[in-house]
Amino acid sequence: MLVSGRSKTAPLLFEMHIIGLDVSLRSTGVGVIERRAGRLTCVEFGLVRNAPAVPHSICLVTLQRDLAALLQRAQPEVAALEGGFFFKNAKTAMILGEARGVVIATCATAGVPVFEYAPRLVKQSLTGFGGAEKTQVAKMVVTILGLRETPPPDATDALALAICHAQHQTGIAALQPEPI
Repeated sequence: MLVSGRSKTAPLLFEMHIIGLDVSLRSTGVGVIERRAGRLTCVEFGLVRNAPAVPHSICLVTLQRDLAALLQRAQPEVAALEGGFFFKNAKTAMILGEARGVVIATCATAGVPVFEYAPRLVKQSLTGFGGAEKTQVAKMVVTILGLRETPPPDATDALALAICHAQHQTGIAALQPEPI
């Protein structure tokens, strides 16, 4: 994990820590942001990596273990995941489903509610256009969070999910998704 530090002070009413998770078996992106008085800042981002030679079951255990440690360290109030996937390849869909299941169960065990956002909504929330390219989304993540450099793509996607959630939590209540 790449760590950027975090305040040790107790959360205030207007403060919220949000974890975004771009789930995959081999390279899950993670990003924790803080919303305080309307400002968003990056707390931490990184990747949970599993090498191609690592057995599938060990990848799932690594994902669970590393995410549980991150949840304990970062203490997010909510998690944001990408939802609404369609795959032609059933094997790929099943593998992603297993990884998502591990992530959702790990968050639930830690008492962190999970919200899902459609990919187009995430892009629209950050760029104003649901069909935006990944490079446009990455530029907005860097700009919104005041980062010095662009994180790895999976971590950027995770941060984008967290930003999307932060924006929807301050929006109209009717637009807020229900936790899964």
